[in-house]
Amino acid sequence: MAKILIVEDEEVLYRVLEEKFRKANFEVAIAEDGEVAMTTVKTFNPDLILLDLILPKKDGFEILQELKADPGLKQIPVVVLSNLGQDEEIKRALSLGAVDYLVKVQHPINEVVEKVQKYLIDPQKPQGMPKA
Repeated sequence: MAKILIVEDEEVLYRVLEEKFRKANFEVAIAEDGEVAMTTVKTFNPDLILLDLILPKKDGFEILQELKADPGLKQIPVVVLSNLGQDEEIKRALSLGAVDYLVKVQHPINEVVEKVQKYLIDPQKPQGMPKA
């Protein structure tokens, strides 16, 4: 069973995502802030991280930097799921090592689950830039 870590501080959203991923046969862990996320990554060993950028204690950009600087964690694919949709933020997240960037309002939950499943089949396969 594939393991996904959802790093999201909006409870309604992470509960819906958690339910959808569990129904799709994922083992799910939730981290509501950046510090918990880094601790959970090391103990849970996810196959993929779904990462919000605006988080308490440590933002998603900092998490990406830490993950990619750690030889034991840098291979974990990270899909950003954020309300930030400016080109600058998208380019920054991708340059820090995110494999994809999804703007929350542009992607229904089912589409997010489908994209994550594709990355777990082939983590290196680029899915392209998000919709403008």
